[in-house]
Amino acid sequence: MLTNSILLAFREIRRNVLRSFLTILGIVIGVAAVIIMVTIGGGATVQVTELISSLGSNLLMVTPGKRLGPGQSSDTVPFKVSDAEAIARDVSSIAAVAPVSSQSLQAVSGNANWSTSVTGTDNSYFRVTNRSVRAGRTFSESELRSGAAVCVIGETVRKKLFGNQYPLGTKMRLQKLSCEIVGILESKGQSTMGSDQDDIVVIPLRTLQRRVTGSQNIGLITVSVRDGASTEKVRQEIGKLMRERRHVAPGEDDNFNVMDMKEITKMLTGTTQMLTALLSAVAAVSLLVGGIGIMNIMLVSVTERTREIGIRLAIGALEREVLTQFLLEAVVLSSFGGVIGIILALAGSIWLSDVLKVPFVFNGGIILVAFLFSASVGVIFGYFPALKAARLDPIVALRHE
Repeated sequence: MLTNSILLAFREIRRNVLRSFLTILGIVIGVAAVIIMVTIGGGATVQVTELISSLGSNLLMVTPGKRLGPGQSSDTVPFKVSDAEAIARDVSSIAAVAPVSSQSLQAVSGNANWSTSVTGTDNSYFRVTNRSVRAGRTFSESELRSGAAVCVIGETVRKKLFGNQYPLGTKMRLQKLSCEIVGILESKGQSTMGSDQDDIVVIPLRTLQRRVTGSQNIGLITVSVRDGASTEKVRQEIGKLMRERRHVAPGEDDNFNVMDMKEITKMLTGTTQMLTALLSAVAAVSLLVGGIGIMNIMLVSVTERTREIGIRLAIGALEREVLTQFLLEAVVLSSFGGVIGIILALAGSIWLSDVLKVPFVFNGGIILVAFLFSASVGVIFGYFPALKAARLDPIVALRHE
């Protein structure tokens, strides 16, 4: 009996193909939109996690100032190299510490020039920020101590100034400073904030201080925590040490910040997941609209087929058989819509992942949930028309014109 009801449902759908397609359009759009939103959101979450991980393993960033970003305190007291040395010496579970001072300068080679970020630091910087040298080398100890005019450049700077060449051993100018290129960094792409991580020139810290800025100040201390150690504990130790060194009285706010990249990762991924859930909920409204469309069409179908229903009831069909037939028609319609929506969603997700440059993350769970939800829409919104058909009086139905 069930097989016969399914075959009758398919027959009715084939009889009105265009109307059936328009009926399931809302289901198709709803299922496709939900799956695409969740897939792209999952890809964005993975990308954010990977990009932040690429900044460094167990990374802490110590910056001067009471507040971060726009509106930073004007009475900011910069760090000294001795502060970084104190952290490396007095704080436990530290893998590496790198003092950093940065300035935007014009890089020039021949007729080519490019405005880039010049970072003064030491070799610990490459370890802390998880950066490797693609070609050449990092700085020697003598170059770091003497403040030699040497530099390691990022991939973007190489392309802008030298095209496809690998200019190891050649010289370039940073404003008035002429430096020898001793290394080229491995490409890292964009950061989570959209900045180009390859648009960088790294030089010894003393070189930057003596020959560019003329100041011993540093604006950032990057700290890598050993694997397995608690970053929160290290963060607290750094905070206690910095308060002592910067003479912050008890009860006063810190005039520095210690940021844990794990917390930033958690915050950004949480925001991404919340936005994904919100957009998916909005997209799911299409499923409700599609369900209402199915109910309307099934009610119209009951009206059109009143005489057919009356004949079936008159020759002995049971109410539950009529109910099952019309309910199956609604379920088949919504299931078709779910399948088409899934196919469109997978194709759309792959295309959007390529366009938006985010990883394509296949989520079988959301596909299964979307399909089951689309089928349940057919049950929920098809039940009332099916019940109306099953409860028709055969005599009244046979008289219907």
